[in-house]
Amino acid sequence: MALIAIGDIHGCARTLDALLECLAPTRDDLLVFIGDYIDRGPDARGVIERLLRLREEIPCVFLRGNHEALMLNYLDRGEADLWFINGGLTTLNSYRNDGIRIPEEHEAFIRETLLYYDTPDFFFVHGGLKPDLTIAENLRRFAHTDLFLWEREHLNAPRFAWEKPVVCGHTPVPEPINREKLIAIDTGCVYPHPGLGRLTAVRLPERTFISIPRQDLI
Repeated sequence: MALIAIGDIHGCARTLDALLECLAPTRDDLLVFIGDYIDRGPDARGVIERLLRLREEIPCVFLRGNHEALMLNYLDRGEADLWFINGGLTTLNSYRNDGIRIPEEHEAFIRETLLYYDTPDFFFVHGGLKPDLTIAENLRRFAHTDLFLWEREHLNAPRFAWEKPVVCGHTPVPEPINREKLIAIDTGCVYPHPGLGRLTAVRLPERTFISIPRQDLI
């Protein structure tokens, strides 16, 4: 089974459709979505609808991003401020035809996302891991926290203690990072800034990168 990891979508449903059309995945592929499906972009609802359909057609793994965690904090504890300043209002606005009510199926999708996905050859996570600890040590210390969703220390690390390559997103970069032990694929799909504004996937183990320019008007 081929692995295809897909970076941060952030409510850009049309861009997701364009990338999937380019990838043309089959049932022999496994799509690993790195998280941050919602917020900032115009159509979080459309993104989740597309992913719900996709998982009926293609094997998929959906990781949790920090934005999904913020949404759950809002739903569970009413913690609105941090979510709203990070794009949560845009997500709620995408559900305006539902009376700003998030459908149960969509909420269940968010709750079922995973903090990480481990395979024999690659480790997938939204934010990253502590670079000076092995993956096993990271899991032992932080698997029940939100650190994996927010971590950035690895991006400037000169070396890694990890047993295998880690594939992540979370931090927008102009070009995918492709180091022996680190693959980072958030190329800032939702951002109109120069050098960003692309949704990126990587085929593994070949490390073939596929990027689609942002299709959504924001």
